[in-house]
Amino acid sequence: MATPQYSPPPSVDTTRIYGSPQHVPDSWSTNRPAEITGRQPSGERLGYQGPDQGYVLALASHLRSKVVVTKNERIEDALRGCTLIALRRASLFGRAPVVHDLTIALTIWGFLSSDVPADLVATRTQLFSGVDNTLHHYAQGRLLADLVPESTLRLSVQLVSAQMPDSWRALTGA
Repeated sequence: MATPQYSPPPSVDTTRIYGSPQHVPDSWSTNRPAEITGRQPSGERLGYQGPDQGYVLALASHLRSKVVVTKNERIEDALRGCTLIALRRASLFGRAPVVHDLTIALTIWGFLSSDVPADLVATRTQLFSGVDNTLHHYAQGRLLADLVPESTLRLSVQLVSAQMPDSWRALTGA
């Protein structure tokens, strides 16, 4: 039950003050066995680190309906390979993946157009085959991500779109 309005307030309000604890723990330090000191390691099969990389899966699900594959290709392989390329591009800029990262990866491999040169289709069919199966084709996915030149990854979507499909070999590094 609430206090009636006519009841007087307490005569002395207790003020809160800070009181330090009796025991102050030691400061935290990085002394775990697997702790990474300095920058992230880089090298073969280590990938490209960056923040919030899982967001690329949401982006891939949004772009899935726009991806065009031939009868010898699987959409899962195309999306997996291009997400690896998109993650590499995002890590170059030190940020989480955005839709432009995945759009560039899909564009340079011709997955967003039905009018693609036959030699590009033959090359991407060979490179992307089975990439979705990370258990058996992890190294193939890493190779695919490393294949695209850094100069291509630093381009804008408009510049990449303007150069496709004529310069696909230079853009993909294949």
